[in-house]
Amino acid sequence: MMILRNTVRLHKWLALLIGFQVLLWLLGGLVMSALPIERVRSEHNIASHPPLSAQIDRLVPVSQAAQAAGLTSLDEAVLTGIAGQPVWRLQSGETISVVSAVDARILSPITATLAEEIANHDFLPQSAIQSVRLLDAPPSEYGPGGPVWQIVFSDPDNTRLYVDPQTGVVRARRSDTWRLFDFFWKLHVMDYDDGADFNHPLLIGAAFLGVLVSLAGLIILFFRMRRSFAVWRKTRGT
Repeated sequence: MMILRNTVRLHKWLALLIGFQVLLWLLGGLVMSALPIERVRSEHNIASHPPLSAQIDRLVPVSQAAQAAGLTSLDEAVLTGIAGQPVWRLQSGETISVVSAVDARILSPITATLAEEIANHDFLPQSAIQSVRLLDAPPSEYGPGGPVWQIVFSDPDNTRLYVDPQTGVVRARRSDTWRLFDFFWKLHVMDYDDGADFNHPLLIGAAFLGVLVSLAGLIILFFRMRRSFAVWRKTRGT
């Protein structure tokens, strides 16, 4: 039959064109579903600490903290903790200042020593720190631009923590598990740069061809099943 013959031909050539990418989609899906997302995000290595407690009458008032930071107005004032110590995180416009809530010391920008303390306080395994570097142009695994503190641990998973030099917040946790996941994610979305774009024409076109292959396969299956059913009926009648 002409329809079946053309459909088989179309199915064959489309499968040759898109088959390897379909294999990568399936392989990537298998790997990404097999890796627990908590391990990918290194959430299992975040140290658990009791809630930060402090006597209010011993804390520096927010007005004193703002004065120490040289701020005349505030948009936001948050009492939080850095490396187990209470701090005021103050924001005025685009300016963010971190001030110790114990003695009103200015902690921002975060020093290398404090960045190391933050990383050790955050990271659960007892692993030595290999390096602490302030990067103006961090690697693509971090995501946002710099500057950012990169703290490299000597654990088996090659963990790296990225600490914001202005706020002291751990912005990202990266490991070999994350890098494996990220590698297959880039193959999956066909964005071989940073894996952030999954709406580009290459992926849409490949997905469209994959749909055509599937439809052609269903058409072939329909004709083959109809033929087999006809043969079965004829054999049964005989």
